[in-house]
Formats: sequence, C-alpha cells, structure tokens
Amino acid sequence: MSSETWPGSVFARLYDGHPDPWGFETRDYERRKYARTLAVLGGRRFDFALELGCSIGVMTAELAPYCSRLLGVDVAEAALLRARARCRGWPGVSFHQGHLPGAFPALPPGSCDLIVVSEFLYFLSRADIGGLAERVLTVRRSDAAILLVNWTGPTDTPCTGDEAADLFVRQCCGAGMNGAFSERQDGYRIDLLAGDIKAG
Repeated sequence: MSSETWPGSVFARLYDGHPDPWGFETRDYERRKYARTLAVLGGRRFDFALELGCSIGVMTAELAPYCSRLLGVDVAEAALLRARARCRGWPGVSFHQGHLPGAFPALPPGSCDLIVVSEFLYFLSRADIGGLAERVLTVRRSDAAILLVNWTGPTDTPCTGDEAADLFVRQCCGAGMNGAFSERQDGYRIDLLAGDIKAG
C-alpha cells in the first residue's frame, strides 16, 4: 500500500478505460448505500451542498432534490462529463474539476450547509486528509452537516476507509464539531458530523 495520495492521472485512466469503473450505476451495494446515506440526512433541505469526489454524478442526482445549490467536485474530466449529463435537469447543480485537496473550489468561508465526502477520503495520504478537513471546516456554515461514507473492506489505497474516516472525524471534532452519528453497514461506514440533524 502506497502512503501517497493517488495522482489524478490514475483516475483519468480508470474513466478512460471504463465509463463506470466502480459500478455506481449497477451494483446493489451502491443502491443500498445511496438510500442509507439519504436516510441519514433525514429529508432535510440544504441551501448549498458540496460533494467531494462526485465521480459520474449518481449520488449527485440523488442529493439534488434536497439542495437549492449543489457543487460536485472530481478530478476526472470524463467522469464529470457524465455527471453533467446526468444532472442537466437540475439548474442548481454545477461541477468543478480539481485534484483535492490542492484544487479545492474557491468558496466563501461559511458558505456550505452540507459537505458530502463519499468513497473518496482513503485515496488521500494522511497529510492530505488533514488538509482537506481544514478546507472543509473553513467553508462549512456553523449549522452545517459533514457526511462521510467510507468503504471498510480491503484496499490498496494510502489509508483504509476506517483510518481515513477516523482521521477526518478526529480533526473536525478537535475544531469543535460533534460526532452526531456513526454506523457500520455491510462493507461501509457512515459518519455524520452535525449540530442540528437527527439521523434517520
């Protein structure tokens, strides 16, 4: 297992070779995970949501009905082309291409009331997980929710899903957030950091 953040070129090659390399559109695991993720948010509406690692936009399209504005971020242009096509019926949805955490979108401090980081953190080094947490904490509104979803099975990524989630949660809690909710499902875990959301 390399301890370095995966470069953007790795994801570019994956999406050039397959339009949906992780089976986001087809796997039962993904459908169950999306449904549970939305249930944890409890039907709340959000003014401005940020989805980091949006890939081809399957979860973006699930989130869109609950968000006045939603910005999806991914490094792979081929993935974003599919995400834009999938979400073209939602005028409040937009996308940003960039390799995180360095190319984090330029957003005003305190502008986001939901930040979703799903199946992405463990591709980062421990240092970059810390850097991403800093940026997320800067753009979160005081009443915002931060929702993490992480694969907990074997992986050859810089961190396991559990390590990545624990690092991120620890940094956010150290900055004054509360760990409102955490659960383990078959193959993944969900962590919610929030002030006023009750998990569904």
